[in-house]
This record gives sequence, C-alpha cells and structure tokens, in this order.
Amino acid sequence: MTILIIIGAVTAALGLAGLGYCIREAVRIRKGGIPAEQSAAKLRALVAVNMAAVGVAFIGLGMVVAGLLL
Repeated sequence: MTILIIIGAVTAALGLAGLGYCIREAVRIRKGGIPAEQSAAKLRALVAVNMAAVGVAFIGLGMVVAGLLL
C-alpha cells in the first residue's frame, strides 16, 4: 500500500498548491485597483477553484490515511 500513500501525498500536495494559487490570486485581485464589481466577480469565480483545491487535498489525505490503515 506504499503506492497509495505516495499517490495520496502527491494529490494532497497538488491540492495545497491550488490553495496557494487561490491565495496569491485573491491578493492580486484585491490590490489590483479594479472596480468593485469586477473584483467581486473575479473573487466569486475564484471560490470554485478554491473549493476544488480543498476537495483534491481532502481526497489526497484520505488516500494517505487509507494507505496507512491497509
């Protein structure tokens, strides 16, 4: 089950990288000096990416736990 742990760790790392991307983009949008309506629209679109990144990280951690239990 070592392969499951390795794949899970890589998947969790990808999820964390996605979260880092979301943070970086949100800061860029906030400091961009664009109008509030456009800023809010971009941040709403970023929420979907954020939720996907959290989901991927969660699945990766679940794979790691499953690999450890098996």
